[in-house]
Amino acid sequence: MIKSMTGYGRREAVVGDRKYVVEIKSLNHRFLEISLRMPSLLSPIETDIKKKIGEQVSRGRIETIIRMDLNNGRDIEGKYELNLPLIRNYYEMLLKLKQELNLKDDITLHTMTEFKDAFIQSEPSLDIPVILIELGTVLDEAMVALKEMRKKEGENLYRDLTSRVDSIEHSLDSVAQRAPQVVLEYQRRVTERIRELTGGGIVDEMRLNQEVAIMAEKSDMTEEVVRLRSHMHQFSELIRSDEAVGRKIDFLIQEMVREVNTIGSKSGDLDISRSIVEMKSELAKLREQVQNIE
Repeated sequence: MIKSMTGYGRREAVVGDRKYVVEIKSLNHRFLEISLRMPSLLSPIETDIKKKIGEQVSRGRIETIIRMDLNNGRDIEGKYELNLPLIRNYYEMLLKLKQELNLKDDITLHTMTEFKDAFIQSEPSLDIPVILIELGTVLDEAMVALKEMRKKEGENLYRDLTSRVDSIEHSLDSVAQRAPQVVLEYQRRVTERIRELTGGGIVDEMRLNQEVAIMAEKSDMTEEVVRLRSHMHQFSELIRSDEAVGRKIDFLIQEMVREVNTIGSKSGDLDISRSIVEMKSELAKLREQVQNIE
């Protein structure tokens, strides 16, 4: 069955002195786009993480946040060290400047800590291959939660889409049943009009039948009705698929809209026009909903 593109998954785990937290949120998007936020120290495995995510989803914007803490929750991005070589260099330059200009100001701790890069982030030694394995397990668990939510949302979408397709089929049945009557009513109206104009004279049946035949040919919507039924059958099959069919369904709805518009243009009948309006309304809602399908 179809799956929604919207969902959320979160998992965390502690392995040794490392704690991993993975949050994944998926949103509607025409293609697959993976956004990844994680500590800079994990940059070497960014491509591996994106590949792992891409293997499990086909469409949508996937926003992923990864955190890794060390030593009982101390974030690896949170430890800083003094950049002593740089600070000493600054101090020597300040002393020289003070002597050259005969300045009286003191060189204080506050002065030294104001310089850029006086404190630098420490880079602990990390076993990246091991981290990739550990993190990959947590990522997989978060992806399971995400896909489960996408599946449940897909079930809700399926029920809504099925209901709207049934409504369209009902309106189409009304159109198909009404179409032959439109021709007969046209024949009756033309006959009555001719009699009014001729004062009740004899109607030329051959000429009348020709006019009715021309009108019937112009207003014949059999092909459009058949194609629309075929499109709806394909639509029903696609929404039962486990594959990523969102783009196929979106294209199919465009074809359904085209057929409905053609049917509407061929008939000036009030009852058929009402059915056309109903079908267009349902198709507009279908088009909006299928934007959520993977």
